[in-house]
Amino acid sequence: MVNRIGFLGVITRVFLWAFLLCLAVVVVYPLLWMVLNGFKTNGEIFGNPFSLPSHWSFDSYQKAWNRGVSDYLTTSVLVTVTSTIATVFVSAWAAYGLTRVNIPFSKLTTGVILGGLMLAPSVALVPLVKMFQAMGLYNSFWALLILYTAFRVPFTTFLIRAYMLDLPREVDEAAEMDGCGRWTAFWRIILPMCKPIITSTVLLHILFAWNEYLFAMVFTSGAGVQTLPVGLMSLMSKHGTEFPVVFAGMAIAAFPVVLLFFAGQRYIVKGLADGVGK
Repeated sequence: MVNRIGFLGVITRVFLWAFLLCLAVVVVYPLLWMVLNGFKTNGEIFGNPFSLPSHWSFDSYQKAWNRGVSDYLTTSVLVTVTSTIATVFVSAWAAYGLTRVNIPFSKLTTGVILGGLMLAPSVALVPLVKMFQAMGLYNSFWALLILYTAFRVPFTTFLIRAYMLDLPREVDEAAEMDGCGRWTAFWRIILPMCKPIITSTVLLHILFAWNEYLFAMVFTSGAGVQTLPVGLMSLMSKHGTEFPVVFAGMAIAAFPVVLLFFAGQRYIVKGLADGVGK
């Protein structure tokens, strides 16, 4: 009986590893195929799209870089970094006020903030375009920074607030007895204790801002302020017949976020479990 249970356990592990291996191939192969097509010619892509390149050359990658991908990459990095800092800081400060400070109408305020999760970006496009045009912010870096921050604050606040609710109140009392003000307690005590959820929200926002297309398409029309998703569409429309250049641009755009995802995926899962699951 014991041997039979042991045999079934081995079979289960073999099937599990086989399934995970197949899943890894399904996820990784399209990325590898995209990278390899950046080394091919048009004839190789259409003639035998699943073969290895006959000649390994970075010409297509260099062309993609020189035809605007470098500018799109710079803009995406700038927008992603600044909006991540702004979103996480505002959300953490809001979560601290809602959970650690006795403010009037805190439940109503929480409901209003979380109500932002139900606002679809597409519904607000027309009034937002008119508002940013009136403010002189349309087709600028500031438009994307404000939009990416505003539309991600409710979700990020929701995660950080849920995590802060489980922090012991004795920490605040000890900080107050030591003479710490609200800002000092938040910055030096509460925020370091929230490092796991802060890390998760940072990674989640980076993935959002890097791949966001709707706002970037509507609110940026100049080549100097376009992010990678919009820039790649422009690259495809201008050089659509040069498919190796298009694939090279897509590979350059995907590399940073893929690397970040594989490096931080365990933090994303842990953050969702800590924030949503509590």
